[in-house]
Amino acid sequence: MARIGVVTFPGTLDDRDAARAVRLAGAEAVSLWHADADLHGVDAVVLPGGFSYGDYLRAGAISRFAPVMGEIVDAANRGLPVLGICNGFQVLTEAHLLPGSMIKNDHLHFVCREQVLSVENVDTAWTRDYAQGERITVPLKNQDGQYVADERTLDELEGEGRVVFRYQDVNPNGSRRGIAGITNAAGNVVGLMPHPEHAVEQGFGPDGAHGPRTGTDGLRFFTSVLHALVG
Repeated sequence: MARIGVVTFPGTLDDRDAARAVRLAGAEAVSLWHADADLHGVDAVVLPGGFSYGDYLRAGAISRFAPVMGEIVDAANRGLPVLGICNGFQVLTEAHLLPGSMIKNDHLHFVCREQVLSVENVDTAWTRDYAQGERITVPLKNQDGQYVADERTLDELEGEGRVVFRYQDVNPNGSRRGIAGITNAAGNVVGLMPHPEHAVEQGFGPDGAHGPRTGTDGLRFFTSVLHALVG
């Protein structure tokens, strides 16, 4: 059975939800503490959402220096699949595993909504179970969710097909070019602001095609990486 690590920093909120999503997908969830000096042999890593270190300085800026992040950066550069969700995405940009940065929402308010996304790239370790152009609905909740980068970086992301998700119907935080999630060049590291781990089980996720609370569009993030691990 694949072992997927879920990191907990001081201030992490969604580690248990991420671990539950991992288990529902059919893998073993392995708890990783921010002070861990090794990754305990996991096959992939999830950096979950929350407000690590209280978002002091900048969201994700202090977490980048946690001992476990040194191990994650090295392993990601060797091909380990890594998913950063919300605060995890912020940490990935601070760690320079993904380009750009996250700043406060353009309306300066916390946003919490069920968000429609378009799937722009199905060739990553975390999206192979989706269809190109598919529209999915997952929860979104953030206050520092506006993705920004210089025009050259944005053009590179677009030109190389590294925009993985884009907001549909509404841009909830002012992110440049409606970008909700991106990948590194190798496709093993993905970060996004919406929360797929909150849309993995009927009765608890967003409204779906078959009625209220039936949306499970987020589960395929976690089945995708299992399929990627077995080739």
